[in-house]
Amino acid sequence: MNAKAIQIISVNLGIRTTQVEKTIQLLSDGATIPFIARYRKEATGSLDEVEIEQIKIQSDKFEELEKRKETVLKTIDEQGFLTPELKDRIENCFDPTELEDIYLPFKPKRKTRASVAREKGLEPLAKILMKQQEKNPEERALTFLSGEVENVNDALAGARDIIAEWVSENEKARNIVRRSFEFSAVIQSKVVKGKNEEGEKYRDYFEYSEPLKKCPSHRLLAIRRGENEGFLKVSITPDEIKCIEHLENLFIRGFTASSEQVSIAVKDSFKRLLQPSIETEFAQLSKEKADDEAIKVFSENLRQLLLAPPLGQKRVMAIDPGYRTGCKVVCLDEQGTLLHNETIYPHKPQEDKKMAAKKITSMVNSYKIEAISIGNGTASRETEHFIKKLRFDRDLRVYIVNEDGASVYSASSIAREEFPKYDVTVRGAVSIGRRLTDPLAELVKIDPKSIGVGQYQHDVDQKKLKNSLDTVVELSVNKVGVNLNTASKHLLTYISGLGPQLAQNIVEYRKENGMFQSRKELMKVPRMGAKAFEQSAGFLRIPDGDNPLDNSAVHPESYHIVEKIAKDLKCSVGQLIGNDERLSEINLKQYISGNIGLPTLEDIKKELLKPGRDPRKPIKVFEFADGIFKIEDLQIGMELPGIINNITKFGAFVDIGIKQSGLIHISQLADRFISDPNEIVKLHQHVKVKVIELDIQRNRIQLSLKQVKQ
Repeated sequence: MNAKAIQIISVNLGIRTTQVEKTIQLLSDGATIPFIARYRKEATGSLDEVEIEQIKIQSDKFEELEKRKETVLKTIDEQGFLTPELKDRIENCFDPTELEDIYLPFKPKRKTRASVAREKGLEPLAKILMKQQEKNPEERALTFLSGEVENVNDALAGARDIIAEWVSENEKARNIVRRSFEFSAVIQSKVVKGKNEEGEKYRDYFEYSEPLKKCPSHRLLAIRRGENEGFLKVSITPDEIKCIEHLENLFIRGFTASSEQVSIAVKDSFKRLLQPSIETEFAQLSKEKADDEAIKVFSENLRQLLLAPPLGQKRVMAIDPGYRTGCKVVCLDEQGTLLHNETIYPHKPQEDKKMAAKKITSMVNSYKIEAISIGNGTASRETEHFIKKLRFDRDLRVYIVNEDGASVYSASSIAREEFPKYDVTVRGAVSIGRRLTDPLAELVKIDPKSIGVGQYQHDVDQKKLKNSLDTVVELSVNKVGVNLNTASKHLLTYISGLGPQLAQNIVEYRKENGMFQSRKELMKVPRMGAKAFEQSAGFLRIPDGDNPLDNSAVHPESYHIVEKIAKDLKCSVGQLIGNDERLSEINLKQYISGNIGLPTLEDIKKELLKPGRDPRKPIKVFEFADGIFKIEDLQIGMELPGIINNITKFGAFVDIGIKQSGLIHISQLADRFISDPNEIVKLHQHVKVKVIELDIQRNRIQLSLKQVKQ
């Protein structure tokens, strides 16, 4: 990559140029972000996943810019206008907006008023007027009359059209208008005539305006959605008077009659060409910025959700609650395999509590159930209440699980492939159970947009959203690591260096040859090359394998270091693992060599102390308040336990055990000013909230954390 581009990335991100350069080189060599962050710290100066991802994003943008430059150079060259100076300027341009401004005069255009005037032979008149020395433009215009130019007014109007286009294509003029938009632009929205009732949900924006630079992302996306749905008319306008004044200062010289003609052309250029063009530019820029913020919020929520505490390998009973159709119950073993399914009807209209209790008790005993998972949808609280009243012969914890996206999974090809003989209700219940034991392994099967932790996810750039969410899933899966012998194809797909085909090949190899005994055996998997092995091996775990290091995050390329340490300490590798006393004797500096520095050695030591350690926190049981089942049960001033189930730029939503989530507005999260709700709360955090406002008609609940003891 161009040295100048690397320098710009370095300045933008506040990262040394050598770090940027090495990271880009690793990425271009096919290394993944998780692999670079974990196993190439010496090369990058210990950059983390977020920093590496930002380098990749900016690097990709510069690559796109280089491709655009090639197109621009080719087009201008074909027109015969590519001078050495122009070529040099384009090649050394690193700003996409500046590049488009340079290209604009040469860009092939459809028919315009200026092109029509040129065809009529009026460009020489435009040049005369532009010099602003002609004292009698009307008299000079007479010499340009022809069959196509009937009179003086037509001639002058055509010349002004050409001047207007020159003004609109002038870089300085465009930057003048840009600066005005940047500092003074106002976004305005009005209801489309006759759409008042139909567009009721956008009432707040029927007569709305505010400075564009102060408009928060969620508001801008809401306004744009209203516009896309045909309910709002939206405009972005700068300070028109100042814009025209600055443009006239740039183009008007003297006070001749020609200057007056240029002044008319400048005003026309601003209103007809410049303002609409720069408005489109700023509409796109502001939308991109809003998209980026919304995607950032969504990505952070998804990361927190994927890394939610797992229960671990336990026998689980999962219940997908319901009224009329009953509660679908499934029993799963420690690996999440479906053992049994049943339907019970403890609620109205059937309300057969006696039979339901008998079935639940029988299943708990027969399948040695260790925990119960209940979906948080319809009839969730009533089902929880029913289950907790039952008496079991063991201590059973009951967990309420967020079931967003379970229905999407149950109807998917993935679910049909896993459970071809069962209907969607059984598959949905299985998903609810597996989300308790290992949320990461289950949620990777669902389109992240269906998980319910975003905001305006359908309004943002879908390609950018997908790339960002895929990266979050990849980083989360590799952060935790997976069991090579039990991981599903869908989970393996996200492991660094694998992808769908290799994931499928691993699963098929397992079926044909049995469990993997070592990481080395991966090389026998069809299409598993050296590069894929290098990128993936450190994130794949083999419990009880031939080599104890295969169940750790120590990369096979570093096994020789651990073996040397063990030899120096006169013990086996197995005796070294988890042995605090022996490991405390290590002088890491004596093992520094070549590309292996202290960062890698320190990681190895940490891993040897706690091999295969799950970075996720332990799960906690949560209980909602008794007697609160619907919004009508709430009263202002009540303090209730709740679970944070979504975070946005303007606040956090809380599940308090009823159908509707309550909102803690950002102003109610703390007694001090905060700019980001993540400063105070995290997804799935257990909190105690106060009800401060109720709107039963609109199903709106306002909550607060202020002065509530946690």
